[in-house]
Amino acid sequence: MFVRTMETLAGGEWTGSETWVDVFDPVDVRQPVVRVPALTAAQVTAVYAAAAAGFATWRRTPALERAKILAKAATLLRVRAAEIALGVVTENGKTLTEARGEVEKAADFFDYYAGQAREPYGSLVHDVRPDTQTSFRREPIGVVLAITPWNDPLITPARKLAPALSAGNAVVLKPASETPTAALYLARALHDAGLPAGVLNVVTGRTAEISGALLDDPRIAALTFTGSNEVGEGLRARVAPRNVRFQAELGGKNASVVLAGADLAAAATAVVAAAFGQAGQRCTATSRVLVDRSVHYEFLALLRDRVAALRLGSGQDAATNVGPLVSRNQQDGVLRHIAGAIKQGARVELGGDAPAGALAHGCYVNPTILADVTGEMDIWRDEVFGPVLAVRPFDGIDEAIALVNDSAYGLAAAVFTDRLEAAYRFADEVDCGQVAVNTTTSGWDVHHPFGGFRNSGSAFKEQGTEALHFYTRVKSVAVHFGR
Repeated sequence: MFVRTMETLAGGEWTGSETWVDVFDPVDVRQPVVRVPALTAAQVTAVYAAAAAGFATWRRTPALERAKILAKAATLLRVRAAEIALGVVTENGKTLTEARGEVEKAADFFDYYAGQAREPYGSLVHDVRPDTQTSFRREPIGVVLAITPWNDPLITPARKLAPALSAGNAVVLKPASETPTAALYLARALHDAGLPAGVLNVVTGRTAEISGALLDDPRIAALTFTGSNEVGEGLRARVAPRNVRFQAELGGKNASVVLAGADLAAAATAVVAAAFGQAGQRCTATSRVLVDRSVHYEFLALLRDRVAALRLGSGQDAATNVGPLVSRNQQDGVLRHIAGAIKQGARVELGGDAPAGALAHGCYVNPTILADVTGEMDIWRDEVFGPVLAVRPFDGIDEAIALVNDSAYGLAAAVFTDRLEAAYRFADEVDCGQVAVNTTTSGWDVHHPFGGFRNSGSAFKEQGTEALHFYTRVKSVAVHFGR
């Protein structure tokens, strides 16, 4: 079987290595489909030297010139959308429709932050001293290390790179080993758009072999990470003694609440889209559903009908609604969560296992609804990150809000209601960074500030103008012009 090889971008050059990392298609994991370089620790250190030199050039590049490069990269992403989307499907497993949306959203990020070059980057402020003009300005912070996950292998790097580069920083990007090729397509677009050497460098390789060189380099000014809480907390502790700026988008246990009086059919459709899109492998995916007891069984039946109609299969098949999980490891973990829930007393309303037959060589889990769930069960509290939905009834909005907030996480929540008062009360009182009313918990646009509360992330938001606060520092300047 032919295995394609892709080089990585380091110091403005496309480079390989003596050893390679295999990338598998989760539809059939028996043979790798792509190989990417396994960089050595010495190569990673050289990458940081290139990034420091690239930063010195890029920060002096006029903002409007930087914007032209970002805008051209957006155009190239759209021109190459078919090839890139197929690459995302091949390494990640999501459907072609989802992958095409990911390419378009990645391009949107670069268009949006190219536009930010025409916005003010500082302001005049009054000074008590006579004949003195004082201002403050935002300037880039330096070399940014971006560590990105496998679930959105193109959008998440774009979400981080676009504001970082727009502000004038250099970036060292470490994509997930399961899905590195999307980052390489993104790097190719930026390189071909004219990004100077060293401004973007992509580190592919085995984390265990390069973690010291990747994380401990003194040239790192900031680290932005999206991924698991366990890894995120380890990274936070590791860089804290060096005063490295840290941003994290971590886990979620997102709840959707269905109140009596809501349009149940519309709510069921929205919940299914939020829970089972990308096979549930989204940080904003709905994984808990709270339903008013008076409509609980009616809503559960609507959910069951919609989920039963979902079709598993290869993302390249236009009829597929739910693709495989990203890897055997992820598949095994999701199945363990389901087995644990059953052992603790949950009832499988639908799914609960892996398909057999033609799909057995892939990393599939049948879309699953778990009923008779209680707050003491692990499935109600732990992030599963797969096509699993836990459902339980409640009595009244007070209990619903309390149950939403009874979680270590605080990323996203939704409420379905026909009462304006309930909608606003829910938005005010749930302890989450993203709140939706009569729509899904997922699907936030590039200009919407994004990020969670509590264990779901750090104080720095991503997306929109808020993202630029992480990638810039503020300098105040006072000029005395009198005698």
